Amino acid sequence: MTGLSDHELLNIGWREWVAFPELNISKIKAKIDTGARTSALHAFYVDPYLDQGVPMVRFGIHPRQKRTDLEIQCHAEVADRRLVSDSGGHQERRYVIVSRVELGGFSWPIELTLTNRDTMRFRVLLGRTAMAGRVLIDPGASFLLGRR
Repeated sequence: MTGLSDHELLNIGWREWVAFPELNISKIKAKIDTGARTSALHAFYVDPYLDQGVPMVRFGIHPRQKRTDLEIQCHAEVADRRLVSDSGGHQERRYVIVSRVELGGFSWPIELTLTNRDTMRFRVLLGRTAMAGRVLIDPGASFLLGRR
């Protein structure tokens, strides 16, 4: 997996399958959300800890909507902790991690906030900061990169 060249854009729809190999997530459905600045990843629990003085989080995800029997346990270094406003204007202090996203055969690092999205249709929101200069979105299309 490599990054895109300076003038190459990836054509995507309003929803796509993505992967986060560093988190052992081989496929998860993402909503492409230009209204969100920051990307968000579903985490039904988040447990902060220190590893030799480095702030870390362990968290669990349910990669499929309505399937709590499937769980992936993840660990990541904490990049930040931020106050984030959701689309309803509610604020939440969230842990921020950095992980590589794979999309359409390409891979690059993005920031992800961790939040419980059990009641949402998508386990991942891919925000505009993660996509800037990398993708061209067709809002009338879905899964332009294939259905998994």
